[in-house]
Amino acid sequence: MSRTNSRNNRRRWIAPWKNSLEKPEIYHAIGRIVGRGFLLGEEEREHFRMLMRMCEKFTGCRVLSYCLMSNHFHILLEVTPVPGGGISDEVLFQRLGVFYGEAQVAEIAREMEEAAAVRERGEFELAPVDEAGVPLTREAELAIAKSEAAGRVEEIRRRYTRRMHDLSWFMKSLLERFTKWFNGRHKRSGTLWEDRFKSVIVESGVAARTIAAYIDLNPVRAGIVGDPADYRWSGYGEAVGGGKKGNGKKSREGIVRACMSHKGIGFEAEKWKEVSRIYRRAMGLALGRKNPQTQDTGKRTYAVTKNEAEMIASEDNETVLPDLGMAGMLLKRVRYFTDGAVIGSKVFVNEAFAGARERFTERRKDGARRMRGSGAPAAGALWSMRDLRAGA
Repeated sequence: MSRTNSRNNRRRWIAPWKNSLEKPEIYHAIGRIVGRGFLLGEEEREHFRMLMRMCEKFTGCRVLSYCLMSNHFHILLEVTPVPGGGISDEVLFQRLGVFYGEAQVAEIAREMEEAAAVRERGEFELAPVDEAGVPLTREAELAIAKSEAAGRVEEIRRRYTRRMHDLSWFMKSLLERFTKWFNGRHKRSGTLWEDRFKSVIVESGVAARTIAAYIDLNPVRAGIVGDPADYRWSGYGEAVGGGKKGNGKKSREGIVRACMSHKGIGFEAEKWKEVSRIYRRAMGLALGRKNPQTQDTGKRTYAVTKNEAEMIASEDNETVLPDLGMAGMLLKRVRYFTDGAVIGSKVFVNEAFAGARERFTERRKDGARRMRGSGAPAAGALWSMRDLRAGA
């Protein structure tokens, strides 16, 4: 590979359909603590989650699912399109209030109002002639001056709106704010994260649902819990348990979207009961039927029935993983989900390849690569942009 192509392949993969209303822009973002240190305890994970939710409100992006471990994190993030007509001043000020105090937001609003007022009153200092030396009429002066004032208003807005509806700005805000808090809390300095965060473009539908399940199964793979519902710092755990800040509804909305966005369903928490059954099947778990048990203390508890046939039974293979082999895949580390660059159907990966053709040499004719190794159970259903042969 040439030096140019090597450099191109180090660039972050960004979906070419930004702001599309038809095709969701979804990413799997992964970050690790420098030196793989186990630095994220309960307090740290709670604070990270709080900042993550704040970044959601500020940027307008939506977390579909996530998992915070002691030395790394996973976030399945949808970069939602900018609203039609742009971000209104009302919404802008609401979002600014997430990170800035009332006085600072009021000052930003005042700056914008003054620029807009100058534009309307026509109070400008302009050269008496245009670039060609021809004297300007009063109407021409006003037209030019109002255009310049409108540009100043937009420049003020742009300082903040450029950080919204954008993957890099979401992650930059989250990681820098968390690092500042962490270093202050633990009286340390320097970087906290190992290199830049990784990200993979994810197709809506089967790919998004599979990677969401893979993310939520992190604590099961690590042997921390037997059921992902029992882990507090994950999308599924929060969806089931609600979380300290009552974000259960937001987590349920995210998982509904991850599972059903390809069918035109948005962030609809009311569909959680239906989707939660699909999602548990996707994770290779029982559907949640609980049988009462009585402990020696006389206290009544409930245990989930593990019925293997029930885990995989369905006439609709589009809504569940077709066999335990693929569900079992999610209990292993699958490098494609963190290093594959683009994950989805063959058509989806090839479309992303066509949009980034300059990254590759002329010898490469298409993008989709069959998943191997631990990703082999998904071969044919999911494809990767990168071919990770060794140790995949």
